[in-house]
Amino acid sequence: MRKILAAAAAFSVLLGAVACGSDKGTSGATTGAKVTLAFSAWPGWFPWQVAQEQGLFAANGVDVELKYFDNYLDSLTALATGNVTANSQTLNDTLISISAPGAAKQTIVLVNDNSTGNDQIIARDGIASIADLKGKTVAVEQGTVDHFLLLLALQKAGLKGDDVTIKALPTADAAAAFKAGQVDAVGAFAPFTSTALERAGSKALATSKDFPGAIPDHLVFTASFVSEHPTEVQAVVKTWFDTLAWIAANKDKAVKIMSDKAGVSDDEYKTYDAGTTIFTRDQNLAAFTAGSTPANLNYQAAQISEFLVATGLAPAKPSLDGLFEPKFVQAIAG
Repeated sequence: MRKILAAAAAFSVLLGAVACGSDKGTSGATTGAKVTLAFSAWPGWFPWQVAQEQGLFAANGVDVELKYFDNYLDSLTALATGNVTANSQTLNDTLISISAPGAAKQTIVLVNDNSTGNDQIIARDGIASIADLKGKTVAVEQGTVDHFLLLLALQKAGLKGDDVTIKALPTADAAAAFKAGQVDAVGAFAPFTSTALERAGSKALATSKDFPGAIPDHLVFTASFVSEHPTEVQAVVKTWFDTLAWIAANKDKAVKIMSDKAGVSDDEYKTYDAGTTIFTRDQNLAAFTAGSTPANLNYQAAQISEFLVATGLAPAKPSLDGLFEPKFVQAIAG
């Protein structure tokens, strides 16, 4: 899951992401509907802070109010209840949100990144594998992506969710409890993985790198806003790619902006480099293309939906109609 202080950015991938211009929203005059864009602590989302501080939203003619949530779950609720127009959130959390009875529709317009190691299941000394977790106590924030990662890892090892005892705690508290020796294992994301690994003899048994494509992170709007204000949505998507280009051209300044928001040092911010893969335009286009591999969002959504229902994290499989809208990425010049 994504919450509280901050993970560090996928620095080298950001530097390699080259963004080009679009034909829309480039006048520099801010007009139209206001966008309230929520985000929280995750490497793939801190570039939004760069966009704001460098005036890149305004340069693309869109009025954006960034709203930072210390608690990621609160950002999910804010989008689900219409208190923000867009949120930065994972695919599985989006699917859970829209599966609730009477839930408002949401639309994914951009893939920010894939988690490729920054989500981890960490265990104490003496526990050598996921299979060894049977009968042990694992601290994790229930119903979020690190819980999802734990269940994936257990399933792969031939275990079920009830083969372990879950101690439900916010991620920061879960990592602290593990470090203090109060639980046998923890599901966490960076930088709280670093906190957990301070426990002598601890190690990561499984990470998001072991499940390619299973934890994609997105920019998600309410479906009604996308329908009613496509010009503003296009401008926000263009700003994202402009921001990646700015970061690539201003490495040190970008790291400073993001590390300050994260509350970590510049050097610490860079250490989580490989754990998040920021998506380029071409990777976005490939992900939005329908297919039958983990690289395709429609395939991942179907697989995740089945898993969420089977494990009780969602009441029913949500409809995927209208969930993915690639036209805004397609409109960005290649």
